[in-house]
Amino acid sequence: MKNLVIIGHPDQASFCYNGIFKTVKENLEQSGEDVEVIDLYRDSFTRPRDKVTARYKELVTWSDRIYIISPVWWFRLTPRMEIFFDEVLTPGFAYQFVNITKLYAYPKPFLKDKKVRTYVTHGAPALPVKILYLNSVKLRLVMGVYSFVFGWKLSLFTKTKQFWSVPFVSDAKRKKYLETVRKDIKKDLKKTR
Repeated sequence: MKNLVIIGHPDQASFCYNGIFKTVKENLEQSGEDVEVIDLYRDSFTRPRDKVTARYKELVTWSDRIYIISPVWWFRLTPRMEIFFDEVLTPGFAYQFVNITKLYAYPKPFLKDKKVRTYVTHGAPALPVKILYLNSVKLRLVMGVYSFVFGWKLSLFTKTKQFWSVPFVSDAKRKKYLETVRKDIKKDLKKTR
């Protein structure tokens, strides 16, 4: 299988980058899978933007599985991850609106053959985000982005994991988070063998 890993964290020492991203990448590579990486904070944004976007679209098209890894900042993913969604998962490439009536249309997804797994890290604990803010980060991501480009079926059963209070939890808890990631990769690999 062809795996695309998209990392959206500027700090290579972060748990998101140094923990989750490295775990995903290493486990896929050790299994002999094809792996390509889009590192949104190390890729050159000084090159012509259209060439970068075209390359990213090629990698999305090439992939069978997509792993998206990002922290949550201000109830969204990082700015470059949001730019990736805006500039790569565009109408005509990732989806197209189909009119139902003059005023209403629905998004027809073009990437519904992809398997998608997402890991997001939070500085906040789960309770206030899920209760007070109705888990708006995941809801927006799954229903607002994924349903458009990967389809309703995938968005309803998407494999989006949230890791809570990352800067404040113990190393033992972070190791449990990484064990969850390893188990997920093993499940993904078993499904293709």
